[in-house]
Amino acid sequence: MSDAFSSASETAILRVVNVTSKTNSPVEKLQELYQIKESCDFINEGKFEKVALQFPDELLVDSVAVAQQIEDNTHAKTYILADTSYGSCCVDEVAAEHVGADCIVHYGSACLSPSNRLPLMYVFERRPLDLEKCTSAFRELYPDTQSQIILLYDVNYVHAIDDLGTLLSPDYPNLVISELLVEAGPGCTHNRTRRPSDSFGRRFFLKTGLSLTDYSMFYVGEEGATLRNFMMTWNRCSFSSFNPKTMSGRTESVSINRALMKRYYAIERAKDARVVGILVGTLGVADYLHIIQQLKETLHRAGKKSYMFAMGKINVAKLANFLEIDIYVLIACPENSLLDSSEFYKPVVTPFEMDVACNKARDWSEEYVTDFRRLLPGGQSHVPLADQEDDEPDVSLITGAMRSRNLLASEPAEPPCGSSVVLRNQTTTVASARSAASFLAERSWRGLEQKFGETAVVKAAEGRRGIAIAYEEEGTS
Repeated sequence: MSDAFSSASETAILRVVNVTSKTNSPVEKLQELYQIKESCDFINEGKFEKVALQFPDELLVDSVAVAQQIEDNTHAKTYILADTSYGSCCVDEVAAEHVGADCIVHYGSACLSPSNRLPLMYVFERRPLDLEKCTSAFRELYPDTQSQIILLYDVNYVHAIDDLGTLLSPDYPNLVISELLVEAGPGCTHNRTRRPSDSFGRRFFLKTGLSLTDYSMFYVGEEGATLRNFMMTWNRCSFSSFNPKTMSGRTESVSINRALMKRYYAIERAKDARVVGILVGTLGVADYLHIIQQLKETLHRAGKKSYMFAMGKINVAKLANFLEIDIYVLIACPENSLLDSSEFYKPVVTPFEMDVACNKARDWSEEYVTDFRRLLPGGQSHVPLADQEDDEPDVSLITGAMRSRNLLASEPAEPPCGSSVVLRNQTTTVASARSAASFLAERSWRGLEQKFGETAVVKAAEGRRGIAIAYEEEGTS
């Protein structure tokens, strides 16, 4: 190795990278920003001894100071949770259970998906809202004071919504202000049958004789997953928004029909798929195990093989390791379900889209469901599986080829390894079913060779110390 190359490599390894981070909040502001007193009351009333404090990355800078103040005012031991396995908007109950926590205090943005294991308190980030500019934008967007309007908002602006309603309600008698439904753990009721006006942790009461489609939606918050989720679900309502960061209001002009057609294309891909990967994108949202079981049954009845993957934050590189999978279905909270899979090698769909593809009793309509709990028995969007005994082939809109929906439905859930039995369908033609194991057998590279029983067992020895270019026992040249 040349000295020049060695020097350059060492410089690259030891180089300092400057990272801009949020500055610490003043101590006197912590009570206002993080509701220290309310958190301590919650902990003391519950007599909790171990408390998990879950912070998103952008609020970690204040985590130590907040934890110290809570410990000073309670008898509890606090544990800071960061770098959550899944979206930071979801409650990370698995990480909390690793430290044996008795409860969780969740800070920052939240999707309000119900949890089912530990008592929970939400502390939303109090982001500033210019009420004067917001009301002015609202009046410009809705000059007709008799308009039927529902006011929605990001959870981080809930502290200002009462004041906003006070300014608008006198002039807009038909304004409906949504309320947050915070389900706080095992003590709350997880009823799968929810009122039509209760969705995504929000509740709003409609006038008698009016339906949701009679209303326009006004959203307070930044552009992002929350607004996109609302617009896809209530796609027959017109939307306007006010962005507190840019101080501007606008009519949302995103073509929802175009977005829905993109999702319909993904459904057609799901119909063509033979091998499906079930991505477990949450371990905390209530009923996630039930939707996994329902998906497995739906896929098996539709003649598709399924494999389950439990992984943290999903990215292109992770999913590219499994080329045998034709399509993935993601089980996550509503805000993380609509994953843009345009960069992925294989599409990623939602449980609702997969149900449309596999369940002949469900038709593609204007309804769109991002909350998988609504698909379960008792949910308002549940459709029982149709009787698929009559295997009627149809034509793929993508490939133009004939496909049979029920090709593998009579096959055992998992045939024994090495079986030479070939499944034949009712027309006595050989079924072209391929499992992930057969796909792996055809690969030119299958990973590192394990060589069971061939590698000698030796006592562990102490390894080298230092970095690769300069181990401690090596001399310098």
